Amino acid sequence: MADTIPQLFLEKVKTYPELPAQYSKNGSEKFEAVSYAALFDAVAAFASGLAELGVRRGDHVGLISDNRKEWLVADLAILGSGAADVPRGCDSTEQEIGFILGFSECTLAILENDKQLRKVLAQRALMPGLRTIVLFDPPAASTAAAAREAGLALHGYAEVRAAGAARVSSGAAAGAYEAEAAKGRRDELATIIFTSGTTGEPKGVMLSHGNFLHQTEYLTSIILIKPGHIFLSVLPIWHSFERIAQYMIIAAAAGIAYSKPIGSVMLADLQSVKPQWLTSVPRIWESVRDGVYRNLKAQGEAKMAIFGFFLGIGESYAYFRNHLRRRMPEFTPRSRLLEVLASILPFLLLAPLRGLGELLVFSKVKDKLGNRFIAGISGGGALPPAVDRFFDALGILILEGYGLTETAPVIGVREQLHPVMGTVGKPIPGTEVKIVDEKGKALGPGRKGLILTRGPSVMKGYYRRDDLTAKVIGPDLWFDTGDLGMLSFRGELRITGRAKDTIVLRGGENVEPVPIEQKLVESEFIERAVVLGQDQKYLAALIVPEKEAVIAWAEENNVLIVDYETLLQQPEVAELIDSEINLLVSSANGFKSFERIFRFALLASPFELGKELSAKQDIKRHAINEIYHKEIRRLFETRPFEA
Repeated sequence: MADTIPQLFLEKVKTYPELPAQYSKNGSEKFEAVSYAALFDAVAAFASGLAELGVRRGDHVGLISDNRKEWLVADLAILGSGAADVPRGCDSTEQEIGFILGFSECTLAILENDKQLRKVLAQRALMPGLRTIVLFDPPAASTAAAAREAGLALHGYAEVRAAGAARVSSGAAAGAYEAEAAKGRRDELATIIFTSGTTGEPKGVMLSHGNFLHQTEYLTSIILIKPGHIFLSVLPIWHSFERIAQYMIIAAAAGIAYSKPIGSVMLADLQSVKPQWLTSVPRIWESVRDGVYRNLKAQGEAKMAIFGFFLGIGESYAYFRNHLRRRMPEFTPRSRLLEVLASILPFLLLAPLRGLGELLVFSKVKDKLGNRFIAGISGGGALPPAVDRFFDALGILILEGYGLTETAPVIGVREQLHPVMGTVGKPIPGTEVKIVDEKGKALGPGRKGLILTRGPSVMKGYYRRDDLTAKVIGPDLWFDTGDLGMLSFRGELRITGRAKDTIVLRGGENVEPVPIEQKLVESEFIERAVVLGQDQKYLAALIVPEKEAVIAWAEENNVLIVDYETLLQQPEVAELIDSEINLLVSSANGFKSFERIFRFALLASPFELGKELSAKQDIKRHAINEIYHKEIRRLFETRPFEA
């Protein structure tokens, strides 16, 4: 059994040398395949080139790049050399890159392009130990000159790889990659992934090869990936969710097709490469659903009505089917006999209509995903229940998972053959989960509390921050996730909120903002919502409207449009959003009176990655509070009639 990721990779190269490992466009619109054998040649050559540049076992190597085939080559080369990589995406600010590369003591960094090099140069003082840069893409002449003046040795990826290939072919480094990889141990450091900063200054999460391998050994029995299957890759490749997906792909001898999380590009690539699998964050599934509705609306009210009818049939059919097949969680005891008796007749009556809906409507949506699609894997945030129900009604399987960077990252995921709705499945084998109250007392099924986990996937700790490590990992090795949840009687886990996101109102009421925000974005007119109210008398919200939908509504209702910012100031638009909020966040939908939104502000600009959003598109609440402090202050100003 492999003890490191490179050893796992070498096993697959030996067993499946001709199977495609990567698919990329290489500047064209057509995907080109790279076999496992060819990927090995590239990895061995680049590893040899890095060795010539001084990379040794135990070193830390920066890797600042977005999704591209060279990323995996670099990752496997670094890890095979016994070093650890320190990855980050190109949306990182120069301050973040300076802090990460400096704090992690990198002496060599691999950067995607000229823009990332300029960020490094701007923060050179924070990285005194950095001596060598390798660039995937050539830099501008002026930037290269500035790098040399700053004391950095500059090399191109192709140059380093070619030099390494020459050493391998000449015999000087023949078999060097395999020999060095064979020295690796399971507990060796594989990577330092800095958290995306949703809660403040990034922390360097140290993950070992064993952390990742614990997951690859079990995930392929929960998610049934076969050799030759294709995953479409759209998430930031440096992030722990996409990272484990790539290692899981290698473990199954499957292939990776590199795309982008842009609707038009992703949908075109789904049609082109016809993948079996897609890993994504919930926001992408929301966008797919919204795109379906936009297309239907453009085709007229009749088609919209037909779709709505069959969607309702699909949701009802799925509801009773899930009860029959025990795909609904049990948070309170219930009679299995009564459950079957109450579900079987409606299920049978709805089946013919559901079949007609499949023929007339649902199959057309599925065609957009390619005709080989098996399932989507959703992680990096909570999948809104409405989105979950939508795809279940269509017969598109979404396997929701849960975890954190600190747990490498998967704690649990729905089983492909028995997905339980409204949960993230059972913890993967070997991973323990318990729910505790504020005093640390373990709670039984159906009771909400703090989620603790323990097992081989929990991180080694935060790099150079033993103080922070001690705050989240106790002497008994239980890791405090900071998330709230509950276990079902059959052991599935449901996530109910984030402990540190909990809003406490002046009246002492505790409010979880995420379920409210998820409900608000069900509106076709709301793209993003952030609920606020800590230490206030009431809740308020910042709303990013769905621009196209609001403009279309304004045109249909003869509301004056000068420009978009002015449109959002019109009372008619405020009334529209207010009615949507009151309709969604209501007692009819299970919300308490103190969970209602009392005031809101409309924001004209969408949230941006690296600014208001983390790399996995989570809301960075501390950043929101800083960026929109004026708007937030106005939302809670006391008016004369409220004094």
